[in-house]
Amino acid sequence: MKNFINHYIEEHQDYFQSVSTYIYEHPETRFEEYESAAFLAKACEEQGFTVTKGIANIPTAFQAVYGSGKPTISYLGEFDALPNLSQEPNESTYQPLDNHIGHGCGHNLLGTGAFAAACATKAYLEENNLPGTVIFFGCPGEEGGSGKTFMAKEGVFKGVDAALTWHPSPSNSIMKLPSLANYQITFNFKGVAAHAANSPHLGRSALDAVELMNVGVNYLREHVIPEARLHYAVTDTGGFSPNVVQPNATVVYLIRAPHINQVREIYERVCNVAKGASLMTGTEVTIEMEKACSNYVPNRALEKIMHEQFKAVGAVQPTETDIAFAKDIWETLSPEEQGFALELIEGFGFSGTKESIKNKYLLDFISPYEASDEIFYGSTDVADVSWNVPTAQLTCATSAMGTPLHTWQMTTQGISNFSHAGMLNAARVMAMTGLHLFENEAALQTVKAEFAQFQKENEYINPIAQGVRPTTLSGKKISE
Repeated sequence: MKNFINHYIEEHQDYFQSVSTYIYEHPETRFEEYESAAFLAKACEEQGFTVTKGIANIPTAFQAVYGSGKPTISYLGEFDALPNLSQEPNESTYQPLDNHIGHGCGHNLLGTGAFAAACATKAYLEENNLPGTVIFFGCPGEEGGSGKTFMAKEGVFKGVDAALTWHPSPSNSIMKLPSLANYQITFNFKGVAAHAANSPHLGRSALDAVELMNVGVNYLREHVIPEARLHYAVTDTGGFSPNVVQPNATVVYLIRAPHINQVREIYERVCNVAKGASLMTGTEVTIEMEKACSNYVPNRALEKIMHEQFKAVGAVQPTETDIAFAKDIWETLSPEEQGFALELIEGFGFSGTKESIKNKYLLDFISPYEASDEIFYGSTDVADVSWNVPTAQLTCATSAMGTPLHTWQMTTQGISNFSHAGMLNAARVMAMTGLHLFENEAALQTVKAEFAQFQKENEYINPIAQGVRPTTLSGKKISE
């Protein structure tokens, strides 16, 4: 199996690199990935998958299916980009491009790597005339949109026996840590406009309400659990004229905690703060959920299988050119970012010491696997898949040590030789993990038994409220 997968990936590496490059060069933000989704869906069709577009009533979501019967193994792919992160690729200085959008989280690699894994798995099943079903899920809107959570709400992942995915980072490890659940909520305040000098007493300032709300939430921070996170962005200040009492203003909050129930409790308290700000200013407030996601639930049995396959594949060995470019990137990082390099990869499941990464600009070894209940202080909509299907994730090194996600440094490394090598390595590991489940019924049953025990003890309630539809970055709702 290993030899087959290695040969398949090597034989098709130029093709998969071209897919990644296309998505990289056509960056699109959440739920508007029209070119990327269409390109990737067409690529699936050309590889012999049966594609269904617009699943979960999301235009840029799709599934590509090969085979029939059990088991059903799926691969999760993403392809959305981020605003304000455009960058000339393969440059070690900040050189933004005109389109302002860039793949600062490496989803061009993520989606293509999962696609390559699905293709390799399909090829092996065909070659050996094995039964079973392979599904590649095209998952839009991970960045601030929780696309998979909307997909889970519509039952897209029902009947799947296991879900596999990965994420680019500076590390080679199993992503074993539970993540933070979150709510993303918009607070719209409506007041009354007035002349700020001649008749201010007739006005009711929505901007004052936003500012008072933000102050109130800042006081709230002391009285929530220390693992919680409260972020906000003022997206509408009401205008540009200081001599007008601002009649409209909007603030968006992202509330995170280790469990969705904790998020819900903090959310209710934040809403009370907003209502208090409304009362203080004589304004009205409307509260609208944009999206939510649960906390990630690791499946330890599946992670162990993935780690064994990772060790069998091995880590990418960088060239001198790769290392030189990584050193240049490292030197663009602040001392604080460099000092956080170990903690950064620990969030991706790395188990090791500062000594083990000393003087390394690129990681060339695989981290040991040690199950842990420590929290990853980020969020992912893969979490809602993990509540519905046994799920495992890995990360392969695609960037220089210390490279933070959502930065121009991540974008510039997005189609480097090393990043593409890491992408293809991730594809090998995922394909071999999936095929191990196809060929080893006992292993699959162990994975499913662990998941069944979790489900017995934990009821899944999709965190997105009824009637909520996905929204684009500009706030436009995706119609059904």
